[in-house]
Amino acid sequence: MSNVDRSTIWPYDERGEPRAFFYQRYGDPTSSEAEARLGELDGGSALLFPSGAGATSALVLSLLKPGDTIALAAGCYFGTGVTFQAFERWGLRYVEFDQTGPPPEGVQLIWVEAPSNPFLTMPDLEAAAAHPAPVVVDATVATPILLRPLEHGADFVVHSATKYLAGHDDALLGAVICRDAGIADELRTFRGRAGIVAAPDAAWLLLRGLKTLEVRVLRQSATAADIAARLAAHPKVETVRYPGLGGLISFDVEGGEAARLVETSTRLIENATSLGGTASVMESRRRWEGERVPAGLLRLSIGLEEPDAIWADLSQALAHA
Repeated sequence: MSNVDRSTIWPYDERGEPRAFFYQRYGDPTSSEAEARLGELDGGSALLFPSGAGATSALVLSLLKPGDTIALAAGCYFGTGVTFQAFERWGLRYVEFDQTGPPPEGVQLIWVEAPSNPFLTMPDLEAAAAHPAPVVVDATVATPILLRPLEHGADFVVHSATKYLAGHDDALLGAVICRDAGIADELRTFRGRAGIVAAPDAAWLLLRGLKTLEVRVLRQSATAADIAARLAAHPKVETVRYPGLGGLISFDVEGGEAARLVETSTRLIENATSLGGTASVMESRRRWEGERVPAGLLRLSIGLEEPDAIWADLSQALAHA
């Protein structure tokens, strides 16, 4: 892992020709090193972006044209749909579908999530890959430790690298991993022209996070499975959603007032948004997503704390529901 290179320019060679790096908008050594490492993990050509939303925007704008339609997994991260809504004024549209079954016909891009956030359904990747349209899998929650979508027929993998990949709640970053190296080159050209580029400091923090990714994800997954089973047996919990992998759980208590009481009563678990960091965080999703989620839905991202400590905190918080 090299030191962070914050240069915005690099000298031309002795013939006056650009070297591999010449201006940061078109690439830098630190980001390139992080892209190479992430590409190895996911089995494709990786490109970094300044956020997960930036990765989403760049990929859609580079692939589609006015009049095209995206098939979007119902119940996926609400911010993806919000982004797609913003593109409607430019002639792009999207339709939602149940990702546990086949995508609809007549669409030009399929966008699924493995698992979806916060409903935690898993897509039917075989059915998606059988569709003629390119397939994008947002694997932020699974990470390449638990799922490599390109091996299941996907054309692109998207990550909010802010979450598990960087892993410490201190780097805003997104990534796209492409199956086809030629398409990756086209996306890289678009990224440079549009200026949707990641900063070297965030890329360096990603390199740091990738060193411990497997250890963190496996521990968080084991703890999440334990906590999900305990939640399922708790009398104050109505529904538990856990896909059997990863460190993310969602569960319902009886209504929005109960959810607010639970989330504000924790002591160890932070009442905050986001997921995938070393500290456990929990929040009611109704504040952000409105009526698309149950009023009592709480999203819990498991950190690296001891399982019994997390459960003790949850138990005392649930007593307030």
